[in-house]
Parts: sequence; C-alpha cells; structure tokens
Amino acid sequence: MASRRVSSLLSRSFMSSPSLLALTGKNPTINRGAHRYSNLAAAAAALENTITPPVKVEHTQLLIGGKFVDAASGKTFPTLDPRTGEVIAQVSEGDAEDVNRAVLAARKAFDQGPWPRMTAYERSRILFRFADLLEKHNDEIAALETWDNGKPYEQSAKIEVPMVARVFRYYAGWADKIHGMTVPGDGPYHVQTLHEPIGVAGQIIPWNFPLVMLSWKLGPALACGNTIVLKTAEQTPLSALLVGRLLHEAGLPDGVVNIVSGFGATAGAAVAGHMDIDKVAFTGSTEVGKIILELASKSNLKPVTLELGGKSPFIVCEDADVDQAVELAHFALFFNQGQCCCAGSRTFVHERVYDEFVEKAKARANNRAVGDPFKSGIEQGPQVDSEQFKKILKYIKHGVDGGATLQAGGGQLGSKGYYIQPTVFSDVKDDMLIATDEIFGPVQTILKFKDLDEVIARANNSRYGLAAGVFTQNLDTANRLMRALKVGTVWINCFDVFDATIPFGGYKMSGIGREKGLYSLSNYLQVKAVVTALKNPAWL
Repeated sequence: MASRRVSSLLSRSFMSSPSLLALTGKNPTINRGAHRYSNLAAAAAALENTITPPVKVEHTQLLIGGKFVDAASGKTFPTLDPRTGEVIAQVSEGDAEDVNRAVLAARKAFDQGPWPRMTAYERSRILFRFADLLEKHNDEIAALETWDNGKPYEQSAKIEVPMVARVFRYYAGWADKIHGMTVPGDGPYHVQTLHEPIGVAGQIIPWNFPLVMLSWKLGPALACGNTIVLKTAEQTPLSALLVGRLLHEAGLPDGVVNIVSGFGATAGAAVAGHMDIDKVAFTGSTEVGKIILELASKSNLKPVTLELGGKSPFIVCEDADVDQAVELAHFALFFNQGQCCCAGSRTFVHERVYDEFVEKAKARANNRAVGDPFKSGIEQGPQVDSEQFKKILKYIKHGVDGGATLQAGGGQLGSKGYYIQPTVFSDVKDDMLIATDEIFGPVQTILKFKDLDEVIARANNSRYGLAAGVFTQNLDTANRLMRALKVGTVWINCFDVFDATIPFGGYKMSGIGREKGLYSLSNYLQVKAVVTALKNPAWL
C-alpha cells in the first residue's frame, strides 16, 4: 500500500502498457478467483450466510459541543444492514431543535473559542494528528462504513479510509499558507486584503461515500478556521460519529465540529435554512440541491456549494483496444455498486467496435464478484437500502419496456438484503429513461455512435455536466473531446481519479462550486479589503 498512491487504487488507468492497472494491480481480463459465480443460483445461495462484522457500534448519539448527547426529543431511528435489512443500531434522531443546539455550540466556538484564534500552524498540527488517528483506527472505521453502507470492506479499508487521511493531511498543509495580499492603490493608501474564515458552516453529506464526502467538506473548512454543523445521511450515520470522537482525541476544541444524525426534511432543512449558519455545502441529488438553494436564499442568503447528480458519458472511440475499454467502462459504471454521482452511466461506443464491446461487456458483468462485502475479493455488495433497491429495479423495468436489449442481469440477487445483479443494456436510445435519468445503481447502458461530431452533441445533451470519460489512443481526439465536453472533470484513459489536489464539481445542474484542491478553500473564506490613508509616504 505504501508503494502505491491512493488514487491509483481508486482509479483505473490504461495507457500504452499491455499490463492493465486494476484495483489488484493485475490484468483485469484474467479471472482473479475472487468468489466469482458462473450462475445466479450459486451466487444467491452464498448470500444466505452473512459474515459477522469485526467491529462494535460505540457511538449512536449526536455530537454537540464536544459531548455525545441524546436528541432533544428523545427519538431514535434504526440504521440497517443492507446485506439483510436487519437493524444494526438505534441512532439518535436529530431535528430542528438539535440543529439549533449544534449551531449555538458552533457559534460559541467560533466567536469565543480558541479555534479561529490559535495559530494556523497549531490548527495544522491538530489535523495532522487526526490523520494519524484515522490510520491507527483504519480497520475499525472501514468495518463500520461497510456494515452501514454495503460497500466492499476491501474498498473501505484499502482505498477510502486512506484517502480520507490523505485529504486531511492535504488541508493540514494548507492551514498556514492561507493569506491575503498587499495591492497597489491609485493614491497615498496602503491597501491589503484579508482572508477570513466565513464563520459557522453547515454541511450535509450523502450516503454513498460518507467518510470521503466528510473529508472533502471538513478538511477545507477546518483549515480555514471555521466551525461546523455536519448533518449525516440517515442511511449511514455510524462512521462519522466515530470519526468525531477521533477529532477530539486529536485536540479539536469543543464545539468546532458538531454532528447531527437525522432526516433531510427535518435536520437537513434546518441546516439549510438556519439564520445563524453562514455557509452551507451539500452533496446529493439535484432535486434536493434545488431545495437547499431555495432554503438558503429565503433565510439569510448564505452562500451555497452544491455537488449534485450526474449522467456522465464514457466515450469509447474507434481506435480503442476493446478489452481494455470494456474493463475501464465496467469500472466506471459498477464501482461502489454503481452508486457514484460521476459514474460513467452512458457508455457511448463507436459503431466499428460496438458489437464486440457489447459481447465482452456482457461477459464481464456476468463475471462480476457479487456477495457479502466482508468477504475477500468481492467487487459488489448490496445497494444501500430498500428505497434505492426498488428505484433501480424500476429503472431496469423501464429499460426492458422501453425497447432496450437486456444483455445481462436485470433482477434481484438472492432472497434477502438489497443485492442487484450486474445489469447491461444495449441498443439504448438517447430518449430512454435509462439514458436520461440518474439510476445510481449497477446498470450499464451502451449506446452506439458514428463520429465525433455526433457523440459530442449527444454527450452534451443532458441536464447534467459532472464528469466524462474518454478512451482513445489519438491525442487529437482526446484534445478535441476534453474541450468540447461540458463537464467539470474529463478523465482520459482513466476514471475516478480523486487525488486531494484535483478540484471536483459540475457544470449545469450538476452543481455549484468546486470541492478538493486549492479551489475549495475559497468556499470557506471571506475576502476583506482594508485601505489605510498614508501621510507623506516615502513611496507608493
């Protein structure tokens, strides 16, 4: 692990080498022997025996003012194991009153506490200590994430928790490098700018990558000296609470980070519309993003950062090595059970290689290792909950009824939990629901195109603009597509490369603003101009 970059574990890159880098570092066209099943009956039978997670749930209360406390109402809600639908734990259900309590704690920590007043170097030291604690508790955190979410444990432990630590180290490094400028004025004035923390930030994170999204939001906000009220997704509240404890073990002052578990219509709406929250950041669906923006505008007109939905094109050009293209397109769609906002969910394949691609994509989907996410070698676990499970099956039915050709999968796997067969459609048309809507599941749609002009127009004909993938050996083709596609990220001969340094965000209805990298710091800073009159200056 130490010899390979975290981003290389999360991404797949295919350049000129015949040896393709996959998650295992092996050629992905070779059967890796990881509990793959040649028939659905064997796969379903294997799901009946679930593995006991190697972790205990220690924290189920809200974290407010440095203490774990019950919700003001005393209410709790169940968080479920997506492998079985059974209850993992009862978690405190925060609502508007609890958000008020959290905002009061955050405001006190910002206005009176040491966090924005300590040196930036000391803030960075706390964040570095926190990253060390994440690594120390890697396996425990990863097990909670997998148990609550359903993603493969190897993905949580080897990719995501190390990535979270990397993000916090990145922003720890930025903490003492945030500064204003001295600028010339047209007269006898000393002019300077100050970059000040924005204040209390409200942050709402999704269920598909709970800890990764937590790091993208907490990291820059803390580096800039802000305090935070974080609302977790009701489907996946557990890992954030453990991480909250580790933040305080690292030396974070009380009230700087407050964590409220609860539902969007109550706790989430209270965050977005709160009059004493100075900024809100949200990751989730475009539909909810619109509501967040409206609530923010109707309250105190707080600035908003939104990272929303996507229907990303993955374009396989006519010069493609088909085996490599199939593997990368498979990863681009099926990673994380297909529950990625930037998933390559519209696979455009040039007509010259289309038929060969479809046959090999079908074979790859049928060979995907689906099973208990705690089992070694599993590529795909269950969907996060019954709502998402039913939504995906509904879209699959739309695809069949709409005339697309079902090449693989198409239904539930097993009799319990929220497992769905890896599904592939061919003969997909642009106006089909499976080609326009964000399915957020393991459903690959393969469309045929003739030339670059056509695929550029069709790829851009979407309300979304989050990301795109391009697979080609032609530099001119790559250069043309990277500039023509109206998206926030273009991956060329790779996909899902998420270094801490790389900004991420969308065009059109995929969001507002950027997260990660240098660009995200501006989300949590105010710029103040200070002009001082000079008397008899020696120079200007």
